[in-house]
Amino acid sequence: MLIDIKELAPLLREVKTIAVIGAVDKPGRPVDMVGRALIDMGFTVIPVHPKRTDVWGLATYPTLGDIPVPVDLVDVFRAPQFCPDHARETLALEPRPKVFWMQSGIVSPEARNILAGSGITVVEDHCTQVEMRAMGIRP
Repeated sequence: MLIDIKELAPLLREVKTIAVIGAVDKPGRPVDMVGRALIDMGFTVIPVHPKRTDVWGLATYPTLGDIPVPVDLVDVFRAPQFCPDHARETLALEPRPKVFWMQSGIVSPEARNILAGSGITVVEDHCTQVEMRAMGIRP
């Protein structure tokens, strides 16, 4: 379900745990800046990267399915062509996350279609850090 960004505040107030797909801790990279900001805001951030085991000093998992706890929001920092596979991974999670968020510059109609009717809210081309700060969202 794709909704207006302004309608997200009530849903985002329920978010405590965020899986960051494409997590890397290289200074200057958008994912590094946003990941660190989400941690500083008080969210439980779970980095996801197929080859890394430690990002931001946190245990890092190769896939969403490897995360041992429920995730409220999946935050995607990967090119649009990879988003459909991550949407399928998200659908397989139990319980399902509330939000599938594709960061600024990332749009995937295919991922959106995969998640249509699932009850998972889809956000495209917006920054989690910017939007959560603007709405005053904290866990």
